[in-house]
Parts: sequence; structure tokens; C-alpha cells
Amino acid sequence: MLTNEKNTIGEVLLEKSADRFGMNDNITINVKFSVTGGLREAFNEKNWERAYNKHDNVFKLKYGVKLYSGGIRKHEVGTPLDSYKKAALFWTRNPKLTQMAEKKVWVQISKNFEPHIPMNQAEAQQLLLDFDEKMEIKASDLGAGKHKIGAEVYVSWFKHDYTEEVDTKSNSKEIEIEITK
Repeated sequence: MLTNEKNTIGEVLLEKSADRFGMNDNITINVKFSVTGGLREAFNEKNWERAYNKHDNVFKLKYGVKLYSGGIRKHEVGTPLDSYKKAALFWTRNPKLTQMAEKKVWVQISKNFEPHIPMNQAEAQQLLLDFDEKMEIKASDLGAGKHKIGAEVYVSWFKHDYTEEVDTKSNSKEIEIEITK
């Protein structure tokens, strides 16, 4: 059963490691965001079971992050991130995994080929739909002075038994950093 609720990217937050950096420093910025709406609600045990029975047992979510500097004239800084997360549905006999006694389908979430088996549905939703990406920029690439840094993020996935196809973007509020000589 497809959900009708719209999927969006929640507020994109930037966390900087410091306010001031030297010219030879690396700047670390954590970009945090979440997918909210219909998919989060529909990504549950009941729908996993139904999708598995219809042979819809792999969900791939593609996402990316680009940092930019600028204000009026924006230009990309650092190396953009282009990655994905994958949810694989599988049949299990482990009674500790399934929360609903008669159900036997569970999920494994992988990020960059690193698999995780969540212990409950809420953890599965968090692993798949919450993001905290560490981005690095060389201070020397920006130059001395004050700079405003922002981020553009995107997520996309194809249609599945429990959700429509999505391709959406969002931007963060800019943060300010200073680079000294």
C-alpha cells in the first residue's frame, strides 16, 4: 500500500569544528539531515512483510552532499559526497529480531557496503533515513578572511510497494568561519 504523505528532507544543519582556522588547517563540517514524511511512516514491519512476499526486497536510497562558499556568487568547495544506503529484507527465524510474533521478515541496512541489523523498527528507520556526514575542506582553498559556508543535499529512490519514487533537494542555512594567515 503506497503512502500518500509527501517525503521531504528535514532541516539541514551544519556543525563546524571551530570558528577560526589557520591557513594550513583542515575544516571539518558535519552535515546532518533526515528524510521525513511518508517513507518514514511506511518503512515498518507490516510493509516489509508485504513487500517481501511481492519480491520487492531491496530498497536503495541514493544521497549526496555538496558544500559551497559564497553568498551571492556561490562556488563548490571540498569534495562532494555521492553515496547510498541499502535496505535488504530477509526471512529470519530469530525471535529476538521480529517485534510482531507471527512475522518473520526483517531488514538489514547497509551504508557503503557496511551492513547493520537493527534491533527494532525505530532503529531501522533511523539507520536508513537519518544522516550525519563529515565533510572536510582545506582552509587554503578558501583563502584568508571570513567565509560563509552552506550545503546542498539531495536524496532519491525508485518506486516500491510502500512508497512512490522521490528525487528531492534541500539547502542549509549558511554558517560563517574565519581563516587567518
